[in-house]
Amino acid sequence: MSGTCVSVDLLRRLLHSLEEDLPRAVMLREQLHASPEPSHEERATSGLVAEALGIRGVERVVRTGLLAQVGPPGKAVAVRAELDALPIQEETGSPFAAKNGLMHACGHDVHMAALVALFLAAGQIEGSLPKPLAALFQPSEEAYPSGADLVVKEGALAEGTGAVVAAHVHPEVPWGSVSVEAGPVNASSDNLRIVVEGSGGHGAYPHRAHDPILALSHAVVTLQSLISRRLGPMHAAVFSVGWVRAGSAENVIPGAAEAGGTLRALDPEDRESLRKMACEIVENTARAHGCAARVEVTEGEPATVNDPALAQAARSLLPEAGFELAPAMRSCGSDDFGFYGLTSPTLMLFVGLEGAPGTPNVPLHHPRFLPTSEAVWAVARAQALAFVAASGGDVML
Repeated sequence: MSGTCVSVDLLRRLLHSLEEDLPRAVMLREQLHASPEPSHEERATSGLVAEALGIRGVERVVRTGLLAQVGPPGKAVAVRAELDALPIQEETGSPFAAKNGLMHACGHDVHMAALVALFLAAGQIEGSLPKPLAALFQPSEEAYPSGADLVVKEGALAEGTGAVVAAHVHPEVPWGSVSVEAGPVNASSDNLRIVVEGSGGHGAYPHRAHDPILALSHAVVTLQSLISRRLGPMHAAVFSVGWVRAGSAENVIPGAAEAGGTLRALDPEDRESLRKMACEIVENTARAHGCAARVEVTEGEPATVNDPALAQAARSLLPEAGFELAPAMRSCGSDDFGFYGLTSPTLMLFVGLEGAPGTPNVPLHHPRFLPTSEAVWAVARAQALAFVAASGGDVML
């Protein structure tokens, strides 16, 4: 990066202000965790956030989202946090556990509370901010249509936003460290629905039918070679089948069979070729069994790609924010944060939870997933350093 310098003093001042707001942020996190809402229905959640922000002029975006800005005129650095919860029955036993069949099992409650604290801290030193901070509380990260896709398509962020940054807790990153890698860090995600059509018949006379179950079974098995034999071994991707449906009786060969799966690619340039090859494998395998097949692709999130200059600037600020650099971590998980990369430089940080005191050793989306309250402070510090990294030029140490 070049141009005006990113001041370590700015990060220090933000962190000092953040400490003052931490107790309120922890209380807000518990309120948010106890009352989760599903994607696109986060009205009470955004109401709690708006009340905590305590300012006029909070803008509604894509129905249930919020956008609040502080700082000087100019291209803003947007900091994203997610509003929605998952349809999971919580099993944490926490005093503030949700009881409505929904759950913040991906850390969104922590992200929101941290961003509120960061926004308030930025307001305390507004005159020192080199660029405006836009706090984006985004709906529907967990379901389609993706909230980030809607934010981009509806132009909810100001044209020419300088960068979009975020921090996400992760149980596979060590506590006290942050993963900051340049390039792709989360995979693209597409859903495939495979439909094989044959001709049904009696189970005792399979030679008089064209069995779509057999054709589909071979197609599913052959698709495993899509990654192992059709993609370079240094490229990360995954294909997984999540459901299969066919038939209704043991002695009847049905006329059709279906399956659904997810196709993910870490490198953006692999995405389209993998989809094309998947369709060819399914169609040709079905044809070999006397059946016809089609693949319906529901396009999901693009890969999340970290801007190299932003990643380097953030790495330089880690010690000042009290973090170590985590071992390299890239994932075939996906996040709709990738949509922001279509219009702006982006940076996603992964904040460690592994080994955090009082935090269950379970993965994301688990019914016992419950980050420690100290994770609010950790995420807020990571959001602050990401904002500072994206606010100017070379880091002065």
